[in-house]
Parts: sequence; structure tokens; C-alpha cells
Amino acid sequence: MKTIALGSDHAGYELKEYIKAHLTEKGYPVKDYGCYSTERADYPVYGEKAARGVAAGECDLGVLVCGTGCGISLSANRVKGIRCCNCSEPYTAEMSRRHNNSNMVAVGARVVGFDLALMIVDRFLEAEFEAGGRHEARVAMIEAIDRS
Repeated sequence: MKTIALGSDHAGYELKEYIKAHLTEKGYPVKDYGCYSTERADYPVYGEKAARGVAAGECDLGVLVCGTGCGISLSANRVKGIRCCNCSEPYTAEMSRRHNNSNMVAVGARVVGFDLALMIVDRFLEAEFEAGGRHEARVAMIEAIDRS
């Protein structure tokens, strides 16, 4: 079973913990990169930590949570090899895996409720990349974009 990296800031802490319990119950090994409380925490720190865990192969996929999902996904996407999609509904989460080979998903704790967040995460984790053809070529094009 795939190992899942988790990361959040203080705004996403409670939802991250809820997602962690759900994933553990489903049998997923989970590595929590923080934060570990509701005390103020900066999302770039934890987005980067979890993304580096995925990029290094310590984890197969990742789930990130901040207030909107936006800041933490932007932080993760700065790490080479990471394709993190900020999702507010399950369809985009699934298609980000199928067509873009996203390896991380972000959700906003202030945007989606707990149950919707689980639907997003489940669809993301259950989807597989449709390798070959136009999707693989497009992912290669994304990875080839110079970050300078």
C-alpha cells in the first residue's frame, strides 16, 4: 500500500488529523511532516517538508492542508518533481492523478468540510495515472519547464 505524506499549517491541523485517522483506518502508512498543533505555523515550512518526502521517495503521494489549500500547494510545487493540485471537489483530484500524474493534493480547511475533504483525498488516492500518449507527453512538458 502507498505511503502517504501529510502536512499542514495551524489552520489545517484539525482537518489533517481527521484525514490521518481516515487513512490509517483504511490501512495506509502515513508520515506526518507537521505541524503538530493549532499554534501558529507557516504553511511554506510544512508544504516543503512533505513535498521533499514525496520527491525523495520516502512517501508515494502526499496530502496537504492549509486554510485555502492555495499557499501550501504553491510551496509544495516549488520542490522539483512535485505536482500538487489544490482541489475543492473530487473530480479535479481524480483527474489530476489520471491526466497530470499529480503526486500531491491540497485542500482548504476553510473551504471544504471534513466529509468532502475525505472524498477528495479518496478519489485522489484511488486514481491511477493514464501513462502513455498525450498525458505522459504533457507531464514531461511540465517537468521540462525551467524554474529560472
